[in-house]
Amino acid sequence: MLRKFGSKSRGFTLVELLVVIAIIGVLVGLLLPAVQAAREAARRMSCSNNFKQIGLALHNYHSAYDQLPTQGTGTMSATDHWFWGDKDDGNLHRLSFLVGCTPFIEQQALWEQISNPMIGRVDGAASDPGGTTPWPAFGPTPEEIQYIPWSTELPAYRCPSDPGTGLPALGRTNYAACIGDSIAWSARGAIDIRGERHPRYQTGDYYGVRTRASLRGAFVTLQSTKFRDFLDGLANTIAAGEITTDLGDNDVRTSLPKAAGSVTAENTILLNPSACQDDTTPLIDPTRPRFWHPDTVMGSVAAMRGFHWADALATYSGCFTILPPNRESCTWNKDQPSWHSGVLGMSSRHQGGAHVLMADGAVKFITDSIEAGDSRAAMVEYGKTGTRAPGAKSPYGLWGALGTRASSEVIDGEF
Repeated sequence: MLRKFGSKSRGFTLVELLVVIAIIGVLVGLLLPAVQAAREAARRMSCSNNFKQIGLALHNYHSAYDQLPTQGTGTMSATDHWFWGDKDDGNLHRLSFLVGCTPFIEQQALWEQISNPMIGRVDGAASDPGGTTPWPAFGPTPEEIQYIPWSTELPAYRCPSDPGTGLPALGRTNYAACIGDSIAWSARGAIDIRGERHPRYQTGDYYGVRTRASLRGAFVTLQSTKFRDFLDGLANTIAAGEITTDLGDNDVRTSLPKAAGSVTAENTILLNPSACQDDTTPLIDPTRPRFWHPDTVMGSVAAMRGFHWADALATYSGCFTILPPNRESCTWNKDQPSWHSGVLGMSSRHQGGAHVLMADGAVKFITDSIEAGDSRAAMVEYGKTGTRAPGAKSPYGLWGALGTRASSEVIDGEF
């Protein structure tokens, strides 16, 4: 039938348009979580690839120098100084293993800047040092903001899922050296090169015997390790772990408290790694256990997890297999948590766990629920007996065993 001349075709009604818009809204609501999940999966894959590149760098470094890069190396100052000092004429042997990896992750230009005297400052000021007088080879101590390499952010050392950026951090890192399953002597290291002058440090191998007893991980502060030292096998030993960098939000994984309540000394944590969780002050907010209690006094804003990629202090680039991934970081020093060590675990912005780099170069994702023994068991330490004696089985189960390089603990099956 022919349509009449001048008649109009029927359009959509308002109700029909609203129905279509509602359907589109529902579809978008259903798709957005899937898109977000896909993006996070891509970021997690990129993080894993970064870690694999660090693993290759470690193996290439070992092939070149017959050892792993040292966690705690560099130069001394012209004057004696404690290792937490700020020095422009030397770095007090505070350089992390990540510094040695730079030429093996396609950062040769940065390595050339670090390994040679360099004129230049971040602010461009023509003042010494680094203005008209060069910074020394291998730079000043790693907290020096005016030294360009220490302020350089390296994408290869960052997890894309971690949004942390900017000051008060310098160049951040999400990848940390695994020091083992005990914090005893982890800040001091294997040899006396830091100007300590107490009489007891001058007799015998005071540093060495204590380090050998407790630092059982892939990396030992101020001491080189080799693949031949991994008697448990490279595939059974964690070389490095993923860590989250601090966002200034009092996250228990990244923000480090000053001493509070009963957590006032290293021995408190050596006897109970969960001391910060158990304290009745409380340190941790019971209503929001991912954050410190509002009344907890925090340490320096510049002394938080992952802030200085070039700094070997465990606060910045070290981790332990004591508490399982994403548990709190517990320190004790009342003035400056970065000066010493603490129960500094692995963590990530990924859901449910964190990546680890095995010494054979494999990257694995470890869940928060990994078997981790007794989280309140005392740590292995020089001069102790029984379950704390040097050479004792790790009290932290499978997790602790993965962090030791030569404890003769059998890893049965996948993890």
